[in-house]
Amino acid sequence: MDLKYFMAVMIFATAPILAFAQSDDTKNHAPKPTMEDVQKLVQAISSDKAKLQAYCDMDKLQDQMEKAEEEDDTRAIDELLAKADTLEQKLGPDFARITEGLDRIDLASSEAKRFAAVFDGLRDKCK
Repeated sequence: MDLKYFMAVMIFATAPILAFAQSDDTKNHAPKPTMEDVQKLVQAISSDKAKLQAYCDMDKLQDQMEKAEEEDDTRAIDELLAKADTLEQKLGPDFARITEGLDRIDLASSEAKRFAAVFDGLRDKCK
C-alpha cells in the first residue's frame, strides 16, 4: 500500500475524533503506537468478521471522501464523516487510540513504512 494512502486512511478515520478534540494539550494526545500495538490491532480486526467489514467499509469511504473534497461537497463530506465515526466505533477504542497516535510518526521514517506494511495485510483481506 502506498504510504501516503495509508496515512490518509488513518487520518480520515480519526477526523471525527480530532474535529471534536477539546484541547491541544499533549496530555490529551494518544501515545505513539508501538509495532506490537499495531500488530495486535490488525490481528483483532482480522479475526473478527464484523470489524474487518467495518475496516473495509472505512477504506471505501476514503475514495468517496476524496471525490467529495474534489467537488467541494461539504454536505457529502459531513455525511461521510458521520459514517466513518460509526465505523470507527465498530472497530473499537484500540483502533481509535492507535490511529490517533499515528500523527506522532514521521511519514518518511522506516517506522511508518513498517506500520504501513502491517496494515497492508489487513487491506488485502478487503479485496
